[in-house]
Amino acid sequence: MPLPYYVSPEQMMQDKAEYAKKGIAKGRSIIAMEYADGVLMVADNPSASLYKISEIYDNIAFSGAGKYSEFENLRKSGIRHADLKGYMYSREDVTARSLANGYSQALGTIFSQELKPLEVEILVAQVGAQGVANELYRISFDGSIFDERGFAAIGGRAEALLVFLKERYKNGLPSLKDALVLCVAALENVTNQKLPLEGLEIAALDRGRPGRKFRRIASAESSQFLA
Repeated sequence: MPLPYYVSPEQMMQDKAEYAKKGIAKGRSIIAMEYADGVLMVADNPSASLYKISEIYDNIAFSGAGKYSEFENLRKSGIRHADLKGYMYSREDVTARSLANGYSQALGTIFSQELKPLEVEILVAQVGAQGVANELYRISFDGSIFDERGFAAIGGRAEALLVFLKERYKNGLPSLKDALVLCVAALENVTNQKLPLEGLEIAALDRGRPGRKFRRIASAESSQFLA
């Protein structure tokens, strides 16, 4: 560009990062947490029609924070990738790691080449079979990928949630109830208010379920856990 309009590459990347972070900060938070029988995902989501947590494949779940339309497109592309790979090869070849790497490449390319970055942060979780470890990946707006252990958080209050959870989380939580109680307590702590169960989106990858492991937990069931 002509000299009066020149912007250094470092400044351009910094501006893009700040823009994306501001968009993500407006989004409500999501927590993913391992427990004895799988992976629990809890989102602060008052909408009854727009899901932030969804199934990608038999034992893989996806959640996104930030701009809904953008992470919804990422979710759909992930489903197409998983279905095609499972059909061409085998269902066991579809893994959270391969999906996370694909998302990382897509987000990194958009961040470096497009004028506007995606205002999203996503989580990809996979529940392992008996004796196999779970997989939990967090992918940032610039394509950075993080292999998480125990728990992860994304959204506007992710840092505060991580501080709260690090002090209270113990490896191998004995039950789904304990994990849910801790996740709800963390969300209520950072928002400084009591969250109604109707305003929470709760889902789990349950290792004990035959076939597809993903299931949504309705407010009636979660109220029993939290009673």
